[in-house]
Amino acid sequence: MAKNKTTKTNASAADFIAQVEDPVKRGDSFRISGIIQEETGFEPEMWGPSIIGFGHYHYKYESGHEGDAPLIGFSPRSNAISLYLAPGFERREELLKQFGKHSSGKGCLYIKKLDDINIDVFKEMIRDSVEYLKTRYDGY
Repeated sequence: MAKNKTTKTNASAADFIAQVEDPVKRGDSFRISGIIQEETGFEPEMWGPSIIGFGHYHYKYESGHEGDAPLIGFSPRSNAISLYLAPGFERREELLKQFGKHSSGKGCLYIKKLDDINIDVFKEMIRDSVEYLKTRYDGY
């Protein structure tokens, strides 16, 4: 079975964010890190070279593939900030309607800047996403 590419590292999340070139994206990344830490109680940790994750859980699929992943995370990418939330939590679609300017992929949301979104809705989504994963998976 293939080894997971995204694993927790010992790199500093703060140092990683400090190296983000765009000053708005860097400031937003520090703010996002603070918001997620406040909502989850977990410290930011680097997962792979570019994902800042908070907490973790162990998953195992029916296929037998298993591994560890952050409960929630984000990454300041060149085109947008990727927010990694659980795709299956109950109020996701309802909250996305109130979230603000974003686009979405299979397992993440993309925002250009923090001022484009409703921070209170983001906080609700963080709590709902983490609770969903805690309920669905053991070993967080």
